[in-house]
Amino acid sequence: MTDKIANLNILDLFKDKDLVKVCAPMVRYSKLQFRNLVKIYNCDLSFTPMILADSFCQSEKARKNEFTTNLLDVPLITQFAANSVHDFVGAAYLSSPHCNGADLNCGCPQRWAKEQGLGCTMLKKPELIYDIIRQCRNRISKPFSVSVKMRLLNDLEQTVDICKQLEMCGVSFLSVHARTANQLGGDINKVVLKLIKENCNVPVIANGGITSLEKCFELQDETGCDGFMVANGLLTNPTLFSGSSVTSISCIQNWTNICYNSTIAYSNYEKELKKPKWTISEKPYNLTFQCFHHHLVFMLEKILPRKQKQVFNNLRTFSEVLGFLETYFNIKPQLYEPEQFFKSVAVDVDYSGRDEVYQELKPTEDLCFVEKEIIYDCENTDGKYFNSKISMEDSLDCDWSNIFFEND
Repeated sequence: MTDKIANLNILDLFKDKDLVKVCAPMVRYSKLQFRNLVKIYNCDLSFTPMILADSFCQSEKARKNEFTTNLLDVPLITQFAANSVHDFVGAAYLSSPHCNGADLNCGCPQRWAKEQGLGCTMLKKPELIYDIIRQCRNRISKPFSVSVKMRLLNDLEQTVDICKQLEMCGVSFLSVHARTANQLGGDINKVVLKLIKENCNVPVIANGGITSLEKCFELQDETGCDGFMVANGLLTNPTLFSGSSVTSISCIQNWTNICYNSTIAYSNYEKELKKPKWTISEKPYNLTFQCFHHHLVFMLEKILPRKQKQVFNNLRTFSEVLGFLETYFNIKPQLYEPEQFFKSVAVDVDYSGRDEVYQELKPTEDLCFVEKEIIYDCENTDGKYFNSKISMEDSLDCDWSNIFFEND
């Protein structure tokens, strides 16, 4: 994996492109298969879901569950939630051979994150953020990027000042969700985005409420930002960055192909090539039903008629979903040719010997680690946002693009 990233510099994207198009970090949803899908449709840069840095440093289970990648997953930023130097720098160092940068989450507004002093609550401790960025920058050499994703403070001048200080600390670029932690919707603050861009020399990525490629260009004209990060809009339309206004049938086919091929172990490919199954087993390798189905629910929201949408949203097995896609769209999984398959296989990530920075930095009196299940349980549940929409009496009329508030 090191070979695929050794000479890749995220900052070159901002030099080479007039506008950098970014897939946001999304709890449950910006996993490997989805990152591979949006890269087909002109996404320039993608983020992992937010990962708890302390769990990542101390738990092999966390690393295995929360970080997967392949040769198509480039460029990639790994985002961590942390409130200490040793957790963030340790996690960034562990992951650094297998991605192109590490991002500190200072924007998540969820209650559980705030209770643990993570996400947007970090903005109340700017000196801690500065120390984290400085020490990470000093420990991991360039071109590995070190960035921050943040929301706005109520004091907008203080927001701009934090951005300027982060630049002085060596941050590679900034991602700014132009709403405060209390704003889960509504208009973003374009004035502050413009002020941040005018006062900082590092690239600035704008986030919040972007629903089309045309909107990206409009916001660039108004704010001068270098890139634009999208969450909800990509969930409902992974082809958004290609200029399309709705998910295409070919995108549905590509998603099915990606998921199907991701369930085939490298060692079984030759067998599959001779006699492909064209199906996904109910307990497949490297894929959950929730990932496969939920993304299709989002993508088909604007495509399926009301009655069919109700049927599809309540399917519960791989065979039911594949049968529906074949009947309604004449779509069935396609096995990749060898070259593409080998690039798409999830690699075996080796962290051997890379916990030295974490062990060196962590305080000797550090409390005993208790593994947090809040992230990992999502592999075995539908998720409260998804379930809340499925169970609504008016679910046929719901706008699925509104269900995601974790980190948009």
